[in-house]
Amino acid sequence: MKVKYSLKPVVPAILLGMVLSIPAFAQDQPAIQSMHQAGEKIEQAGSDTAAAAKDAYHGTERAVKDTAITAKVKTALARDKNVSSSGIHVDTVAGVVTLKGSVPSPEMAQQAAQLAEQTEGVKSVNNQLLVITSANAD
Repeated sequence: MKVKYSLKPVVPAILLGMVLSIPAFAQDQPAIQSMHQAGEKIEQAGSDTAAAAKDAYHGTERAVKDTAITAKVKTALARDKNVSSSGIHVDTVAGVVTLKGSVPSPEMAQQAAQLAEQTEGVKSVNNQLLVITSANAD
């Protein structure tokens, strides 16, 4: 006995199933786009976090270097017999040393600036030292 199968009733059922599934696939497209956008945002956030960490590291590294430069300048001023460093405040930002305070002579202000300029790591010196002589104090 030979059984014959006909595809005629099956083909419309397959076509109907495909037609009914199209809206489901169409609805998945926005979901796929949303997931893609979310992935891009996560990737951007990771990149931003890495950049922020790198900036923080370099900022900390620069601050440590500036602190070391300030210490070296203060040591040089304290060791110099021609400079009274007690009235001199030293501050360093990005390798630029600022000298503030008062000294008794223009020569001492110049010597202090020269010592700072000769210190390793110093890019420039902003000499804001005021010369206060005994005549100015009266």
